[in-house]
Amino acid sequence: MKHLVSLNDVSPADLQALLAVSRKVKAARSAKTAPLFRPLLNASVALLFEKPSLRTRVTFEVAVTELGGHPIYLGPQEVGLGRRESVSDIAQNMSRWIHAIVARTFQHESVAGLARTARVPVINALTDREHPCQAVGDILTILERRGRLKGLTLAFVGDGNNVCNSLLYAAAKTGLSMRVACPPGFEPAADVLAAARAAARISGARLAVTHDPVEAVRNADAVYTDVWVSMGFESEAAPRRQAFEFYRVDGPLMSRARPDAIFLHCLPARRGEEVTDEVMDGKQSAVLDQAENRLHSAKAVLLAVMAPAVFGKLAALGRRKTRRRSG
Repeated sequence: MKHLVSLNDVSPADLQALLAVSRKVKAARSAKTAPLFRPLLNASVALLFEKPSLRTRVTFEVAVTELGGHPIYLGPQEVGLGRRESVSDIAQNMSRWIHAIVARTFQHESVAGLARTARVPVINALTDREHPCQAVGDILTILERRGRLKGLTLAFVGDGNNVCNSLLYAAAKTGLSMRVACPPGFEPAADVLAAARAAARISGARLAVTHDPVEAVRNADAVYTDVWVSMGFESEAAPRRQAFEFYRVDGPLMSRARPDAIFLHCLPARRGEEVTDEVMDGKQSAVLDQAENRLHSAKAVLLAVMAPAVFGKLAALGRRKTRRRSG
């Protein structure tokens, strides 16, 4: 992978490698060997953020630092993508100074434009269309909690938004079945769904979109939700809250899933809207494991685009370990 702009561009094999490397770097950090592992020594990584962030900013800053690099945070005042300066000019200038760009933008085209022009790797840290790094951490969490992905079902309840789009790609390419429940008019993007279904035909995953949250959650192995009003849609807050009133993940809805199902949320959460405290703080909640895994998936993505030789070796080690366990 030269860039990570969309999970639609990532092969199933590379996605499995991202999961394997995420697990390897997580194990290394737990074993206190991470300080000896610095493949990005002296590399500078620009964190170009148009939107505020807690998990994405902190995990990427920590990931770059622990891998030996130097993160440089640039907020909207410093850059002004497409306003103060063109995306192309920014990409060309940044390519002369730094070794990679992690971009969190309002418009997906901004990240795509950076990738087209920059001579250094570009990583999508969230756009209005996708959130690929989040999805890698999410799938990692399901894999850790359940031991596999194939044969399991993920239910997504709420807006067919950027998080949902990336999850559809990730599920389809790993064999994880996925049901999306959303109000009419809030379905995932049609082209995303079509591409995900094409990948699902190869992996064996089953993808479905429904307007019935109970149908989506029934016997699911994991239940996922996100805020009803994402950044950039604040003007639609009132009609969205009305449309999503019956898509709240509460105790009764969660009880429709399997007894050992886990609950996931990309955070931040609006407690009482899309999810109740009972579920967020309940024994089935995996949201903190999910948030932690953003750090490990960030490291894996950085290695994939900045240190492919190291990434390949770690992925091979991870695959051999998985085969030994299976045998």
